[in-house]
Amino acid sequence: MAEPTPHRNEPRLRPAPLLFEPTQVAADPEHFFDLESIEDPRALLARATELTLAFRAATDRAVEYQAIAAAQLADPRRFDRLTTADIADRAEWTEDYAKKMVEFGRDLLRGVEGREHVDPV
Repeated sequence: MAEPTPHRNEPRLRPAPLLFEPTQVAADPEHFFDLESIEDPRALLARATELTLAFRAATDRAVEYQAIAAAQLADPRRFDRLTTADIADRAEWTEDYAKKMVEFGRDLLRGVEGREHVDPV
C-alpha cells in the first residue's frame, strides 16, 4: 500500500526525475529506464529505489487529482453533474469506490487540515 500523502501544509518530497526514454528503446520489453545496463548492484538498488519512490509519489498525486475530478463532477451545483454510478463507469471503479473518491476529493477541495489521510481503497 502506498504511504500516506502529506497534508497540504507539509512539504512534498521530490522524487527522482523519471528520465525520458526514446521510443525505439522503450519498445524493447527488457528495457526499463536503463536499469538493465547498470552492473553495480549498489547503483542498481539506488536507482531502482529512486524510481520506485518516484512512481509512488506520482501515483499518490494522480489519485488525488482523480478524487478532485470525481468531487467536481459530482458537485450538486453543476447542471451537468454526474451520479457516482456514472463516475464509476467512466473511471472503471465500483460505485462504492467512486463514493469514497468523491468524499476524498471534497475533503481535498475543502483543504481539510488535521485529518489523517485515508486511502480510499
